[in-house]
Amino acid sequence: MAQTIGLTAEERNYFLIVNQAVLANPFSDERASVDLKISGLFKDVSRNEIITKTVAEVRRKIEALEADSRADLKKFSGKDREILMAAFLFDIFHFFIEPFDQLIIDQIKNSDKSLKVPFASEALSLFRKRGFDTAESIHYFSLCFQLRRAFYFIDRSIVGRSSCMKKMREDLWNNVFTCDLDLYNQYLWHRMEDFSTLILGETGTGKGAAAMAIGRSGYIPFDEKAGCFAESFTRTCVALNLSQFPENLIESELFGHQKGAFTGAVEDHKGIFNRCSPYGSIFLDEIGEVSVPVQIKLLKVLEERLFCPVGSHLEYRFEGRIIAATNRSTDTIQNKSLMRDDFFYRLCSDIIQIPPLRQRISEDPGEIDDLLSFTIEKITGRTSYGLLQMIKKIINEKLGKNYLWPGNVRELGQCVRRILLKKSYQNIFPKTDISSASGLSIELETGNIDVKNLVKKYCRLLYDKFGTYGEVARRTGLDRRTVKKHIEDSV
Repeated sequence: MAQTIGLTAEERNYFLIVNQAVLANPFSDERASVDLKISGLFKDVSRNEIITKTVAEVRRKIEALEADSRADLKKFSGKDREILMAAFLFDIFHFFIEPFDQLIIDQIKNSDKSLKVPFASEALSLFRKRGFDTAESIHYFSLCFQLRRAFYFIDRSIVGRSSCMKKMREDLWNNVFTCDLDLYNQYLWHRMEDFSTLILGETGTGKGAAAMAIGRSGYIPFDEKAGCFAESFTRTCVALNLSQFPENLIESELFGHQKGAFTGAVEDHKGIFNRCSPYGSIFLDEIGEVSVPVQIKLLKVLEERLFCPVGSHLEYRFEGRIIAATNRSTDTIQNKSLMRDDFFYRLCSDIIQIPPLRQRISEDPGEIDDLLSFTIEKITGRTSYGLLQMIKKIINEKLGKNYLWPGNVRELGQCVRRILLKKSYQNIFPKTDISSASGLSIELETGNIDVKNLVKKYCRLLYDKFGTYGEVARRTGLDRRTVKKHIEDSV
């Protein structure tokens, strides 16, 4: 047996910090803080610069080990081996980020066929050079691609700078990897099918985008012999909107049916549970609308992983995860008995709340710029500051800066399209304004208003209702001049 060596105290302390970066949620403040420690930079530097410097510093430390012929896990044992393994994974992962991103883009274009990975041999050789055995090399290469996919889809499809959106990105990452990446890697990377997810949010908030980010981010093993991953991630999330089907067809769409099971069943039909990849997820939208008999059958899938097609006694096993969404609140679901308690509690291993657009804008007005830029790029294929300013100007003129966006992100997208077509957008909810009672109530509920703005908006609310400065002064106990200033400032 080869004699092992150890890290110096300085190296151990440094790589322990790198280990923290590896395990931290990349969308968290904790990760940002650790990156600052490693890079030696300050907060006012851009995030990209910090990451670039962090990666370069870790690589420099590993190159120093390599110069001493110590950049090999086989030469270490115990805690030093664990610490160094995390540092090597950090370095290898970031070395192949651009090829991973290109693979994601190419795979999206080529859809369902899993593509050859041109850099796989180079990556696996580097893993082995660093002392990983064959099985470890393949596993960690697969895990690196999963990590990159998760970051890619969460970062690029969940847009927004508000604190509620930052929290949501953290929540999505934890849904895929748990809040402890080490725990995930040791015990759960191949067992996540037991963790079902319920996504809550108003109509148009983006529940589907959140579900797809989770569904495309599952672990897919790499097949070294075939030179590709065992499945294309484009096949790993199958969606079904349950409100689209009449009651008598929902079971068939979910579980499939056998020929002759009912009138019109002229051939066998595979349901969504049959079509789902063993590495994938099923996204059931509008889950709050399904009947109790369907809930009972879905509960069996959740608890026993088994289902039967309509008209058949054969049982099939479902291997994937279940992600469900509804625009109903948990209070509505429970108070109106829309779901059986056993079904609801088994469905919600995790609950992710998608915030409404009005809350996002109230937390950070710059959110509207982020979403408009994202939507413009999605529609036109490129960013355009000129289009952004033109669209914002029309929105402010036609809707006002304090519009509540009752249709949420979906309405915003249609607003952009309408403006591009007609340079106009008609407010179809004319009484929704952030200065209204409902708007003020929302800001109070979310805790996103300071005392100065609270008084200002309350004065405006009273003025809109009663029409005179005097009446507002009488009701608030403020002098008339102060009332007038507050109301003028609120416009």
